[in-house]
Amino acid sequence: MNQFEIKRIIDQAYDKAQLNKEDITAILAEDLANLDYLLQKADEKRDEICGDEVHLRAIIEFSSYCKQNCYYCGLRKDNQQLKRYQLKSKEIIETAQMASELGYQTVVLQSGEDDYPAEEIAEIIKKIKKTTAMAVTLSLGERDFEAYKLWREAGADRYLLKHEIADKVLYQKYHPGMSFENRIESLKYLKVLGYQIGSGVIIGLPDQTPAILAEDLLLCQDLELDMIGSGPFIPHQQTPLRGSEKGTVEMTLKFTALSRLLLPLAHIPATTALGTIDAEGRQKALQAGANVVMPNVTDGRYREQYQIYPDKICVNEEAGDCRQCIGGIIASLGRYVSQNQGHSLRE
Repeated sequence: MNQFEIKRIIDQAYDKAQLNKEDITAILAEDLANLDYLLQKADEKRDEICGDEVHLRAIIEFSSYCKQNCYYCGLRKDNQQLKRYQLKSKEIIETAQMASELGYQTVVLQSGEDDYPAEEIAEIIKKIKKTTAMAVTLSLGERDFEAYKLWREAGADRYLLKHEIADKVLYQKYHPGMSFENRIESLKYLKVLGYQIGSGVIIGLPDQTPAILAEDLLLCQDLELDMIGSGPFIPHQQTPLRGSEKGTVEMTLKFTALSRLLLPLAHIPATTALGTIDAEGRQKALQAGANVVMPNVTDGRYREQYQIYPDKICVNEEAGDCRQCIGGIIASLGRYVSQNQGHSLRE
């Protein structure tokens, strides 16, 4: 594409938050070196919608058990090399309270898809809401609809459930025994219950194409997401995709920038996975439309065991040090850490 055509497509995305599949595909297929204007306009839209504040979400990875066997994930049940753990309610609550003391306004309770009792999770949510001023996000995979309802009634504010890839054939291939339709129905039901919902994709899964990623963006628009996250695929040695190429910084940044233009009211994280494959990855995403960072506050004894992908950054950092570090990164970009919960911009 010539620069005139690139500018036409990006201006349309900026002005109308709408593109067809062909135009999205064309931008995603273009070399990042030719897309300075895309990154510029995404950053302008971020400034227009979100300003310079960056929201921090404190992640507590409370269980590494998982009953699923996803081809890309180190937590998959067939990984016999992984030492598993599951935190007790008291540990989860105390970690959340510690995060609140460090200034976090949101806590994300994340786990593999295990059988942690729904009622116990509800009590954890109630305790966190009673003893802190934080918003509570859940990232617990697919559970039954009654559990979603129970947790919402307990006070959970948000639910993060990535659909990972919009191509149904590849979804079934990489998620044996799971259903793409159920994934999407779960997201729709969570919205009906009043959750702010987040989804997103893994960038660079084998056989993924720019056209498939275009479908991902159109799906995310259709779902009217409150948050959209995209991180690069990083192969794990104990999975069927261990010999595959990892995702790229370039495609992740293109997808992030288009996410900001096509879903201007969505919160968009600069992901840890991007920071893992590029030391400046999170900074680059924050300059390409992102406005959220999700530091890990899980006790250091457990972080190495929550191994969705290998060599994750900040595994050995203390929670307080990590909070200071990311605050410094944000300040270096002329931005500041938000002091509010960062609820949906759609409200």
